[in-house]
Amino acid sequence: MWRQTEVALKPRARGVHLVTDEVLAGLDLSGVRVGLLHLFLLHTSASLTLNENASPEVRRDLERFLRRAVADGAPYFEHGLEGPDDMPAHVKAALLGVSLTLPVAGGRLRLGTWQGIYLCEHRERGGARRLVATVTGETGRDVGGMTGR
Repeated sequence: MWRQTEVALKPRARGVHLVTDEVLAGLDLSGVRVGLLHLFLLHTSASLTLNENASPEVRRDLERFLRRAVADGAPYFEHGLEGPDDMPAHVKAALLGVSLTLPVAGGRLRLGTWQGIYLCEHRERGGARRLVATVTGETGRDVGGMTGR
């Protein structure tokens, strides 16, 4: 079984944002007994990552780290057509990546208790972001529990 859809994420300010619920609202994982969800962000100045979903301090700390590690307007950047946050945003996206592959079991994501999907918006005004979500796996009646343990 293969399913592919595009998920639109609402525009966000620069920062690290927990988007698990927004992503799942745009998907249909029902009937997937065991499989994979691949998320691919269709942008070069934002990124995806998986991390702690309970404490907002984690998201703020990650954003502070990224701002210090790859500073806006650094004199060594040549590319800057769209402003001082343009090239740093591309570097951060290259470092964190624009895709995630996540397990699906029993019709839902099989994440750890404290794991969530983050959209890392690296631009001051990045706008709406889009994901291509591809689900592959086996369907079947036994979608209530985890398989393969």
